[in-house]
Amino acid sequence: MTADPVAAGLQRYADFFAGLTSQSLDGLDALVTEDVHFRDPFNDVHGRSIMKVLFADMFRDCSYVKFRIDGAVREGDQAFLKWTFFYTPRRFGGPEPWQAIGVSELHFTPDGRVKAHLDHWDAGSQFYARLPIVGALVRWVRNRLRHS
Repeated sequence: MTADPVAAGLQRYADFFAGLTSQSLDGLDALVTEDVHFRDPFNDVHGRSIMKVLFADMFRDCSYVKFRIDGAVREGDQAFLKWTFFYTPRRFGGPEPWQAIGVSELHFTPDGRVKAHLDHWDAGSQFYARLPIVGALVRWVRNRLRHS
């Protein structure tokens, strides 16, 4: 039986994010390609080095960061990781962590490294709506657009 590099890569990537710390960021070197495409609601970049900078900034901007991997589905060289992200922003956080629930769309090379990591989550309700001033505007717009 032949080993499946993409399945192994998906497992390594899920394990990496489940245990992510500011000290473990160099672990991305073995998991993603040099020109990896990373996109989330705030960023759209290419390159492993900038991806690592974005995650380092996340640890700088948050006093608490934890990813819980809630599931995975794979088809060929593409996979989806469902996750819950617990975080406490240093500027706006209170005693309890905030949370965001989302999915990472992952595209793999044949050797099992990630060449694209595209996050899908609702930043409007899970981040912006919690901010002072901006949150009131977001909630007002959502209420105006809500189907009655």
